[in-house]
Amino acid sequence: MSEKEHKDGEAQGHMPGKLNKTIVMVGMMGAGKTAVGRALSQRLGVPFLDSDHEIESAANLTIPEIFAREGESFFRMKERQVIARLMEEERGVLSTGGGAFLAEENRDTIAQNGVAVCLQADLDVLWKRVRHRDTRPLLQTDDPHATLKALYDVRVPVYALADLVVTSDGKASIEEMVDRVLEALKTRPDVLDWN
Repeated sequence: MSEKEHKDGEAQGHMPGKLNKTIVMVGMMGAGKTAVGRALSQRLGVPFLDSDHEIESAANLTIPEIFAREGESFFRMKERQVIARLMEEERGVLSTGGGAFLAEENRDTIAQNGVAVCLQADLDVLWKRVRHRDTRPLLQTDDPHATLKALYDVRVPVYALADLVVTSDGKASIEEMVDRVLEALKTRPDVLDWN
């Protein structure tokens, strides 16, 4: 959407208004949760929150360092604490790590205080986005593609439990993805008031 279209939409009353519940971006690593979430928060004029970033700030370590030093179970415990705190403290757009939505406790927290929006991308799209990055601790294996596929097979059925599912086909721009998320949110007037 161009700047002119954006302003025209605002003038015509098509832009969403007050955010009543936090929008929580869930999905696989590489699905675009952070990029789309950040752009969505800018479009709505609300805070952007990132659970991984908050965990790193609290621990003064990167996610890979936390995994290496403390292990995944410690990370997941911190993740639950951070998500609960962020959901309580302020409304905005919250991007979560790929494994966050797998925990029933996190799903319950999100359901009570917000709306889960899953960005669903197929395995090929995800692989193209993550294969050259060394910041994904779960992919530090002998066969990262096989690891990603195994994670995908386990996680996709859980992501299907999200309130809303938006397809990330690898072709849409970030702004087009934001449009798709907003279109999906029209079915949830409890989350977002539309002028």
